[in-house]
Amino acid sequence: MDLYLGGVLEILKISLGIKRTLQRVNTRPKKPKFAQGSGNVFADLGLASADELYGRAQIGFGVYKILKSKNLNRRAIAYILAISEAEVSHLMNGHLSRLTTDKLIGFLKRLDWKVTIEITAHQLGEPYQIIEFYS
Repeated sequence: MDLYLGGVLEILKISLGIKRTLQRVNTRPKKPKFAQGSGNVFADLGLASADELYGRAQIGFGVYKILKSKNLNRRAIAYILAISEAEVSHLMNGHLSRLTTDKLIGFLKRLDWKVTIEITAHQLGEPYQIIEFYS
């Protein structure tokens, strides 16, 4: 009878989460491991198109900062950029996978920013893409 009762109590503990809670309380948290990043989080994650993703993220963040500095509402942003309010939401929330690099550069032109592309030889150790915003 004790074996049966012990088994029932174990099932109750598991189903109520008591066993997991006791295990968490009794274990010490592990120290997090840190590593020096390369400066490109997409490359650090091992993504195939890391340079393109990083470039798009830099341009997208630049567009975001310009729009935030203008204190415009979503409707006004949609009108200026000639996009839907849903696309404005994606842009302002950082969902840049829905926007191409060309579209982001087009936004900069609509915001009256000049876009200059400079092509130089790659030097060992430097990133392949450098995107800078000057005011």
